[in-house]
Amino acid sequence: MKVSEAMHKGVNWVSPDATLAHVAKIMKNDDVGAVPVGENDRLIGMVTDRDTALRALANGRNPASLTARDVMTKGIIYCRTEEIIEDAIRLMESRKIRRLPVIDDKKRMVGMLSVGDISHHNGREFMGELMMAVTASHP
Repeated sequence: MKVSEAMHKGVNWVSPDATLAHVAKIMKNDDVGAVPVGENDRLIGMVTDRDTALRALANGRNPASLTARDVMTKGIIYCRTEEIIEDAIRLMESRKIRRLPVIDDKKRMVGMLSVGDISHHNGREFMGELMMAVTASHP
């Protein structure tokens, strides 16, 4: 199966200057846990719900004064629409990540692939192994 068959299409992304409140509103409205950050038509990072909790709230910073750039995870790990799902899963496992932006052959972001998306196409035993890999403690 190809990534394009499992991913969810249509992804909102924000500029690095977007307020943290705006990012949180997108997460709520779209029922997602991550929002890609783009600048000059290129993906430069990702803000996750975990980034918000750990880089803003747990550090005692004022969320009202923060932007996506302040809390985002820099750099983007992504997969391509034409890759097979197993390759994307191996990438998720090795990088311990739960969501991957998906780009097409024109380098345009066309969707996201999440652990939830994968779970709809694979059995319980397989998902247990994937979850153990992506949720292992970070060094």
